[in-house]
Amino acid sequence: MLKIIIQKSKKAFRKVKKYIKKISLRNFILGFIGFGMLMIGGLVVWASLLQLPDFQSFTQRKIQSSTKIYDRTGTIVLYDVHQDIKRTIIPYESIGVNVKNATVAIEDSEFYKHKGIRLSSIFRATVWAKLTGKKIQGGSTITQQLIKNTLLNSDRTFTRKVKEWILALKLEKTMNKENILALYLNEAPYGGNIYGIEEASQAFFGKAPLNLTLAESAYIAAIPNAPTYYSPYGKHVKELNFRKNLVLKRMFDLKFITKTQYDEALNEKVVFLPSQPLHIAAPHFVFYIKDYLEKKYGEEMLDIGGLKVVTTLDYDIQLKAEKFALARSKENEKKWNGKNAAIVVLDPKTGQILAMVGSRDYFDKSVDGNFNVTTALRQPGSSFKPIVYALAFQKGYTADTTLFDVKTEFNSSCSPLSKPLPGNKKATCYSPDDFDNFKYGPRGPMTLKNALAQSINIIAVKLLYLVSIPDAIKMAHDLGISTLNDPTRYGLSLVIGGGETTLLDMTSVYGVFANTGVRNPTTGILSVEDSSGILTEKYEDKSYKVLDSNITKILSDILSDNVARAPTFTANSVLVVPGHEVAVKTGTTNNNRDALTIGYTPSVAVGVWVGNNDNKSMKNGGVALAGPLWNDVMKAVLTKYPVESFEKPDSIDPSLPPILRGFWQGENLTDTTTGASNLFGMPVAQPATNIHTILYWINKDNPLGPRPINPEKDPQYTNWEYAIQKYLNSSYGSKYKTLQPSYLPTASPQTTSSFSKPTFTITGLQSTPYKKTEPVSFTITPDNVNQINKIDIYVNNSYITSLKASPWQHTFTPNEINGISSSNTLRIVSYDASGATYEQSYAFLVSVL
Repeated sequence: MLKIIIQKSKKAFRKVKKYIKKISLRNFILGFIGFGMLMIGGLVVWASLLQLPDFQSFTQRKIQSSTKIYDRTGTIVLYDVHQDIKRTIIPYESIGVNVKNATVAIEDSEFYKHKGIRLSSIFRATVWAKLTGKKIQGGSTITQQLIKNTLLNSDRTFTRKVKEWILALKLEKTMNKENILALYLNEAPYGGNIYGIEEASQAFFGKAPLNLTLAESAYIAAIPNAPTYYSPYGKHVKELNFRKNLVLKRMFDLKFITKTQYDEALNEKVVFLPSQPLHIAAPHFVFYIKDYLEKKYGEEMLDIGGLKVVTTLDYDIQLKAEKFALARSKENEKKWNGKNAAIVVLDPKTGQILAMVGSRDYFDKSVDGNFNVTTALRQPGSSFKPIVYALAFQKGYTADTTLFDVKTEFNSSCSPLSKPLPGNKKATCYSPDDFDNFKYGPRGPMTLKNALAQSINIIAVKLLYLVSIPDAIKMAHDLGISTLNDPTRYGLSLVIGGGETTLLDMTSVYGVFANTGVRNPTTGILSVEDSSGILTEKYEDKSYKVLDSNITKILSDILSDNVARAPTFTANSVLVVPGHEVAVKTGTTNNNRDALTIGYTPSVAVGVWVGNNDNKSMKNGGVALAGPLWNDVMKAVLTKYPVESFEKPDSIDPSLPPILRGFWQGENLTDTTTGASNLFGMPVAQPATNIHTILYWINKDNPLGPRPINPEKDPQYTNWEYAIQKYLNSSYGSKYKTLQPSYLPTASPQTTSSFSKPTFTITGLQSTPYKKTEPVSFTITPDNVNQINKIDIYVNNSYITSLKASPWQHTFTPNEINGISSSNTLRIVSYDASGATYEQSYAFLVSVL
């Protein structure tokens, strides 16, 4: 009985519990519905109180909220985003059908069906975006965009979005679709100071919207999504073309056009009119800053946010750079077929851009003036070499490390004679030349210092192999190169400019060398304030160490050594800035398509490019075209800075392997304390009886480690060794191989035995003083059978010229020589085919009165 009572009690309890749950759920649902109705009711009341503002006030409001871009002083306005704003209102009937359909197709395909908003799009752009964490584009209708662009602020809040939805619904009830579309097209931004379809149509094509072709209409419809990015005058023309084709595809899919019309429009050649001059200073720099602001703050904030942007630009330097670029470009166009130029000036200590000239004239359509070459991908030529040398010095090589400048095949699938090996018939052999194509024969052994100073290609290619291409690309990235992102694409030609970089990046790299190994990321912004005066961005020191300071000291010592580079560039070249110590490197690409000169002092880095935007070849290369312009700019910039000198590098570590310290001759390279001498300007430890490629002495993967047991296993060994032995058995290098210990010098080339000295006598100098304008003439006559193949002439230790063929005669006038005084020294250095030297000095007098 008790058991039956308990069971009935449990059943009764479950019924009561179920009833209570039912009541609770029903009450919850009723409560939720009630709360929802209350919220909707409140929303309806709130919406009924919203008033549609006057659309006519839009233009004035936009001008008052205009973003302004200033120079570094914050006083000179470089650009007012809405200065001289252009807008012409036209009726719906004056807007062509093509433009209307193109705009609807790309912006709001259901425009004629919805009532102002699309619930599906709102769901995707809000709820679904929150759930998936993805940013969904395309949530706004044309009506919403019109409301956002004209009546609301740029706040990214839910409240503002709700206002946008409600006002869009309200607008659709008070205005028909035709008027909404017309108003949208009359207010749409098309880049710069151009607003509205009429101004855009006239600016781009010189015709009324009613007369636009289908392809032209598609272009115009493509632009408002991101007017600066898709500008037909900017650097994203390919992206604009892609979006134009997308517009046409949408029109076809929506049956706005036929297949025939679609195909014809895709193939239609559209020509944009030249961009019209704006009231703008430093235009390339300004649009570089605009791109940055647009990416960080958005098009809307830039458009109507009222930002005050103080940039890093030094307007005085900018004006001078623009003046020099235009003047030199006109000269280069006449002399060398090089129409265009670009300039970057950086502060290495901060990374701040002081000047940016993207072309000789922003508004010159004949040279694609609006295209900014400083940020464009171009090959850097030999200006890339210091990056590889920096890596080599980091790995243990020194300025005295010696490599052979001899003709060498670098593809191990080819024979030393540059013929594909059996089984490798398709191999592409690679045997680069130096700039002079060995006109006076191979140079033979050269220190890395002289090789870099004189821009010797073959030694640079060898050095890249020794340090490895992947490591070199990593070093380039560390120094500031933002390209070269696929190491598998590049071969050994990378070191002589085989990869594409930008002038801005390359100048930034040299800024690291100038700043003793500390990199400051490139920036053009000092501060940004919003319309309320609140600071939203400020320049901050983001520097970090990239290179050991001694490596940059070595580079600066080499690149500023005018004597070391004189054999290639002469002593009085445009790379010399009188009164200043300046490190500088040139670069020339294949067929003289690009000419670069980049240089620096401890306080400023200047990069210059000269060429043609269409990649046409010029008649000359780096120093002849870019050098004079670089010299102009550098001299002007240095008037703002005190005279500075580079710190000298540390002495070479005596514990390094002898081969890295420059002891490149002899069997026993371990004797680092005795037997050191100077053979033809090269340090040696033992007699020159067993000369080999550097791969014989070091393992390139561990140059500081032990010598390789089987050096011939290195794939490059055979070709490098063959090239050196061929050189040693030639008339140029035979003395290096056959010289015996008894003939080794004990002090310097001047005390070398007469067997190896290309001695001479000089005649023609007078003992009485010369007048400053009187010619000084003399003749040099060899004394023995050793043939002289070059003579260098110096006056007061300043390099004057080189003679490379008989008759060995020269004439100069004293007033042409810098630093001439009453008592002067003429120094003559001769070289024979093997590299042996002989030197004599002679005094001469000049009447300076």
